[in-house]
Amino acid sequence: MTTNKTSASFRVGKVKAYQRSKIWYLCYFENGLRRRPRVGADRDLAKQMAAQINAQLEIGAPAQLSFENISISDLRRRWLLQHEQVLRSSIQTIRRYRAATEHLLLFVDTVRPIRHASQFRVSHAEEFTAYLRSLNVSPNGHANSEKRPLLDKGIKYILQTCRTLFTYAGKRRHLPPYAGNPFCELGIERIPIENQRSKALLTTEQEFEFLSACDAWQLPIFLTLMLTGMRPGELSHLMFTDFESANQSLKIHNRPKLGWQVKTRNEREIPLVPELCDVLCRMNARSSGTLFFRRKFSTGVAPPLAGLLEPALLNELNLRISQQDTSGETSSARIRDQTACQTIWRDCGIVDPDRIRMEFMRITKKIGCPQFTEPKILRHMFATGLQDANVDPLIRNELMGHSPEGIHGALGMTAVYTHTRPETRRQQLLAALELRPAMKFLHQRLQPASS
Repeated sequence: MTTNKTSASFRVGKVKAYQRSKIWYLCYFENGLRRRPRVGADRDLAKQMAAQINAQLEIGAPAQLSFENISISDLRRRWLLQHEQVLRSSIQTIRRYRAATEHLLLFVDTVRPIRHASQFRVSHAEEFTAYLRSLNVSPNGHANSEKRPLLDKGIKYILQTCRTLFTYAGKRRHLPPYAGNPFCELGIERIPIENQRSKALLTTEQEFEFLSACDAWQLPIFLTLMLTGMRPGELSHLMFTDFESANQSLKIHNRPKLGWQVKTRNEREIPLVPELCDVLCRMNARSSGTLFFRRKFSTGVAPPLAGLLEPALLNELNLRISQQDTSGETSSARIRDQTACQTIWRDCGIVDPDRIRMEFMRITKKIGCPQFTEPKILRHMFATGLQDANVDPLIRNELMGHSPEGIHGALGMTAVYTHTRPETRRQQLLAALELRPAMKFLHQRLQPASS
């Protein structure tokens, strides 16, 4: 190793250092690629870095200065592309990731200009958190809606998404090999949720008033949501073949070829109380198509694709995709196909989940409870009813359609080895639902018909 202070170059094993315009650079080969990182004006620092990198090369470890330095915007683009083309995350998930990381791009463009992802430090992540707390956003994304500060839950989600983004950066060597994830040092899980929206539920009297205020089209929809705990999107995409009146059950299926899947991808079968089964049987005189129709199709007018079974719907979908005009199209093929799938469901007469929400708000306003604006509250009430009735936690998880990995404690592993018998699931669900005001309403409603 050269030790002459006036020399413009020296070598440490496999690493050569040279000076150009008072700046020291290193030169070495790693995995067949030539690397020439810039160190700085300090010769001693260059010697130290050369020795460290030579030691790393000798044992086959990643060299300290060897990584692909890219901008945060380019990092985000590659990360979303991985979710799109490799992991095949759902389109809605990718949209949420894009919206969350858009805040980070605005921060590094307008507040704290940072050129490369490798320059983003823990101090910047802390400053970004303070920036998020200063924002006012539209809760539903509409430009004309009243703005409010980001809630703690939303801030945590954005920070967790950015942490995942930088984890990807580390794995793809877009950060220095021995640099940590700046968002991991924030202690995101310890951020308290102090300003979340209240989770008030309908009282017994309000639930009874709600059902009494439903018209003939609304009642089967909201009874099904109350007594099965399914998501509005799951109800919308139920086909008539999913309803088994003989077994008194509803099956929730993924239909990826038609562009729809359960949120957690977990298919499940939900037992039905006999009274709800009776309501669904009276509602439908059909044997195919979607189980629930839009209001305008509930009076005898058939939607364009009424009566078609899934193979025929797939043929119609393929025909529409082949007829798409892709000239000048900038969206991905998945988004174009998803749009075609949505037209298929529309022409089947599907009830839009947004329409279910609007109908829910009309009823709650009608009974003097305008503070309830989301039909998801019916799913919360279903889960609470299972808890109140001491339903087995594993059965609760299955009925709600949650992923087994999401259960805390030993139940996550228990779920892998446990197989619940259908009669056990049915017995516990029926026992829990007998306590619900909706069942009292059904008994009163169906009594005149049975007599």
